[in-house]
Amino acid sequence: MADLSKYRNIGIFAHVDAGKTTTTERILKLTGQIHKTGEVHDGESTTDFMEQEAERGITIQSAAVSCFWNDHRLNVIDTPGHVDFTVEVYRSLKVLDGGIGVFCGSGGVEPQSETNWRYANESEVARLIFVNKLDRMGADFFNVVDQVKNVLGANPLVMTLPIGREDNFVGVVDVLNRQAYVWDDTGLPENYEIQEVPADMVDDLEAYREELVETAVEQDEELMMAYMEGEEPSIEQLKACIRKGTRDLAFFPTFCGSAFKNKGMQLILDAVVDYLPSPTEVDPQPLTDKETGEPTGEVATVSADEPLRALAFKIMDDRFGALTFIRIYSGVMKKGDTILNAATGKTERIGRMVEMQADDRNELTEAQAGDIIAVVGMKNVQTGHTLCDPKHECTLEPMIFPEPVISIAVAPKDKGSTEKMGIAIGKMVAEDPSFQVETDEDSGETILKGMGELHLDIKVDILKRTYGVELTVGAPQVAYRETITQAIEDSYTHKKQSGGSGQFGKIDYRIKPGEPNSGFTFSSTVVGGNVPKEFWPAVEKGFASMMDNGVLAGFPTLDVEVELFDGGFHAVDSSAIAFEIAAKGAFRQSMPKAGAQLLEPIMKVDVFTPEDHVGDVIGDLNRRRGMIKDQQAGATGVRIKADVPLSEMFGYIGHLRTITSGRGQFSMEFAHYAPCPANVAEEVIAKAKEESK
Repeated sequence: MADLSKYRNIGIFAHVDAGKTTTTERILKLTGQIHKTGEVHDGESTTDFMEQEAERGITIQSAAVSCFWNDHRLNVIDTPGHVDFTVEVYRSLKVLDGGIGVFCGSGGVEPQSETNWRYANESEVARLIFVNKLDRMGADFFNVVDQVKNVLGANPLVMTLPIGREDNFVGVVDVLNRQAYVWDDTGLPENYEIQEVPADMVDDLEAYREELVETAVEQDEELMMAYMEGEEPSIEQLKACIRKGTRDLAFFPTFCGSAFKNKGMQLILDAVVDYLPSPTEVDPQPLTDKETGEPTGEVATVSADEPLRALAFKIMDDRFGALTFIRIYSGVMKKGDTILNAATGKTERIGRMVEMQADDRNELTEAQAGDIIAVVGMKNVQTGHTLCDPKHECTLEPMIFPEPVISIAVAPKDKGSTEKMGIAIGKMVAEDPSFQVETDEDSGETILKGMGELHLDIKVDILKRTYGVELTVGAPQVAYRETITQAIEDSYTHKKQSGGSGQFGKIDYRIKPGEPNSGFTFSSTVVGGNVPKEFWPAVEKGFASMMDNGVLAGFPTLDVEVELFDGGFHAVDSSAIAFEIAAKGAFRQSMPKAGAQLLEPIMKVDVFTPEDHVGDVIGDLNRRRGMIKDQQAGATGVRIKADVPLSEMFGYIGHLRTITSGRGQFSMEFAHYAPCPANVAEEVIAKAKEESK
């Protein structure tokens, strides 16, 4: 069996354009050269292999790659930075043991880096920090280190210092070993020399080294006592301390360099091996109860001798067929094994297993705890499903995905595309849990739902190019909701008498507004059998089936409590169906009386703007009915946080670029639902009625 202490499962995550993919590329280049000389593929990036990624220069899917460094095996996952694809970052963090947070030397800590950092904190993933692009104009390593402290509230442990700035950036000083690494101008990563530290940097180096040693020895009391008595710890002892502190999230070793110019990358790879945890050093994944989702107190211990427990964290369709990416937490998986999918209760046979080299792959016959692999051609596995040994059924902690907030209607341009579209959309929904599809029964239109305009743009683009489906696309629609504001008591009788047995059901009920985010709750307090117990579920079903179609404009209804307290029945004519119909009639009759109200999705918007445009940006957000929550001035500009209704945010990026001369950036994520102002509600309701005619 492989030695698990030599494994590192790591992810690379950051804000858009901080250089994650380039960093991944350089890691592959450096590691690939050690193993397979002469096969370095230049030019296109290996992990962004979708057309849409190459064109827009952004990463959409997280891609997994395996490589080797210093006899250690690294499984690297490159994640997207864009807020519309945070689900990719979130699910990658779930299966990683460590990560590298990449920050741009001039942009610093940007809005999306904050979201990703927060996700990583929640998942308790140990991280290194890499300040990239130090060859760019305005790059300032020390400024970014300050931002990490102030904006992220994290503790960066400076491990390397830059030699030279902007165009004159030539290399880095390794603080721990007091050595300077200087690269020549060829741009090749291996062309560096280890030199004496430049004379003008010696004082800085000693100051940072003292800080490094003091922070590190705090992890070991004996070492700390010896250090206070004047004894200098050895490099090995310091490394052990840094490793422990990194694993416990006490601090984050911080490196600098330029991935594009190939400067400083070796030190990061060394740090991954030296400081990031192996699969056995991370808290094992908790097992949960299949019915309730509560932790059972057991864990999936990382060991090849345990029963098989694995999590499917991503599904991807490519030219080789459907790939299911799996992280194996315990046990061994062999080709030909039969495994159980705990979510569906069905078994599957493992056919081909492959280890991913981005768009390339190596066939495997077996994999074990700690591995991240892909299985070809699994049938009913979805993201978040637990795969386990049929004799030892278990469920790993599932993943939670955000609800989509924006939708567009699409229709195929010709008959031939209809069937193609159905198959393609089926595959895309399996790949991306934050992308949902439904058919509008009245109009027959297909509604695509997603996390933002860019998200849906790209989905339509994939349908056109990858699957050859030509679409007509409607304007984006907001996912409104409805609720009620008053409590009422009411009664409804359903009776029908026409030859043969009739139908009869009478219900007395109270309807009142529920707690925020409670959805629909039903209770029955009927006593004395006026509505027999066997008909209660029918009443609940009748009300529940109407909740998807509100009385104002047909939007789903949220946060409603219904209590059945009395009623009447007929010994012959009453049936479950009669009571279900009575409940549906009661919904139509009573909801308008209960002060029905329209709710709209409110987004948490984070705008970054240069200082001279702050007034314009705030004025514009106010015009969009935004509530300004916070302003923070930074070195390169101002960040404004606001809550803004989604309906006002369409096309915002174009507008923001216009008012900030192209320098503004923003990210947004769903915050909550809030009541619509009357004038907005009237428009939405009128439009919905117009469309339903």
